[in-house]
Formats: sequence, C-alpha cells, structure tokens
Amino acid sequence: MRYIDIKYKIDKIIALLGLIVLSPLMIIIGIAIKLDSPGPIIYRQKRLGQNGKIFYMYKFRSMYEGAEKNGVYDRKKDPRVTSVGKVIRRTSLDELPQLINVLKGDMSLIGPRPPLVYHPWPYEKYTDEQKKMFLIKPGITGWAQVNGRKNLEWDKRIKMNIEYIEKMSLLLDLKILLLTVIKVIKMEENVNRKKTVNINKQIK
Repeated sequence: MRYIDIKYKIDKIIALLGLIVLSPLMIIIGIAIKLDSPGPIIYRQKRLGQNGKIFYMYKFRSMYEGAEKNGVYDRKKDPRVTSVGKVIRRTSLDELPQLINVLKGDMSLIGPRPPLVYHPWPYEKYTDEQKKMFLIKPGITGWAQVNGRKNLEWDKRIKMNIEYIEKMSLLLDLKILLLTVIKVIKMEENVNRKKTVNINKQIK
C-alpha cells in the first residue's frame, strides 16, 4: 500500500480523536465568538482542493461579518478582526474546524495549504508546473507553513508545496508536525506583513 493511502486513513482517525478531545475547547470558543460579535460561529470559505476542485474550508470566524470584502491581507491591529478573533488567530485556534474538513475527505492534516479560488490567481492561471501542488489533498499545515508561512511570496510557497509532494514521507510529515507545534506555541509568522503575490514570478 502506498504511503499516501495510509496517510489519509491516519488523517481521519486523528481528526476524529482530535474533535472528541478538543470539543469542550471548541464549544467555549464558539460561545465566545457569538458573545463577541454578531454573525456565524463557523466561517466557510471557498478554496481550491485536490485537482483544483472547489470546496468549503471551515474556520472559526475571526473577523466581523462581511469583512473579507475589504481585502485579503490581515495586518497587525487589523480593524476587521474581532477581539476574540485576535486571540484565536494568534494561537491558530481558528483553524480547528478544519478537522471536520479532514473527516469529510476534503483535506489532509499535512499538505499544501489550499489557496482561495481567486488568490493568488484562479486555478486556470496556474502553470502546469504549479498545478502539481493540487495533485494531493490540501493540508491544515504544510512544508511552506513551517518555512515562512505568511511571509513567503506565493511563488516560493508553491515551490515548497511541490517539493513536499515529491519528497512526501512519514518522517517528513512528523517533522512538519513537530515544527508546526513549535511555531504555534511561539505564535510565529501568523500575520501577513506584506503583499505576497508577484504575477511576474510564477514558476516557468
């Protein structure tokens, strides 16, 4: 059996256990979001998944309702982010609902992060080389996330995503998982500090 087949089976087991263990914390976060500002607890956002298929990725809502219309770049002291949102973003707790995406089969625990359907560009605008990053399920965390995360320009993120797919293994996944935990604890690289799209630097 290929490693990727085993990987997806392990993903669902860990996601289910994670949801069970973390359910009290997720309930508390949900209540806090609801008390902090009007709007849904869970934010659904269209993302590009495996083979470019569009799916809804789940997050705890960290912005005021409708705030995304004002741009995709979050910054320090971003006025679009709620009080609770600042906490769950800084600690990456806003990502916990993606365990549901893993159970549904939309995502993996580790893999390329799924881009927005329009950012950095639509699926049909990716080059054939760049589309290699869509060969597997996207992940909650990935190789690019532990090597710069939001500070990386998109061409570099895509290259790292492709590098991960080419070198994918249990040892690499364990390394990414460990580095993710360290970065979450340190609360590093979870805010965009600059624009990360350069249309002139796509992979050729």
